Amino acid sequence: MGKRLQRAPSQRQLRVGEELRHVLARILGRGQVRDPGLKDVTVIVTEVRVGSDLRTATVFVMPLGGGEIDGMVAALARARSFLRREVAQTIRLKYVPELVFCGDRSFEYAGRIDSLFKDPSVARDLGAGTGDKVIGNGT
Repeated sequence: MGKRLQRAPSQRQLRVGEELRHVLARILGRGQVRDPGLKDVTVIVTEVRVGSDLRTATVFVMPLGGGEIDGMVAALARARSFLRREVAQTIRLKYVPELVFCGDRSFEYAGRIDSLFKDPSVARDLGAGTGDKVIGNGT
């Protein structure tokens, strides 16, 4: 049909997302997930976005120090039911959200933008505007 309006998350969504992020980081930090895809990988939970009905949560993760994101996300998807059960024992919610894991590629994107700014042709264009006179109201 038509496009849905994107609303800003409510305070409840933000609080639940932050609590989920802390709990998942604690569980993954203790190494309780026994999956071969997570062996020798330290998982960082960067953000958790909770849906408006609080029934789904998108968990953005990345490996500490870089590395294979897709294999790590697949391993976390296999451990989803275990992680959901652990979250249910820790947080008191009417419904524990379904966990959907995604790789957080925002740091890669920021690195790409940073390298563009360091490109000599872009730096030349950015530096050209610094010598211009600013016309003000004379005061």
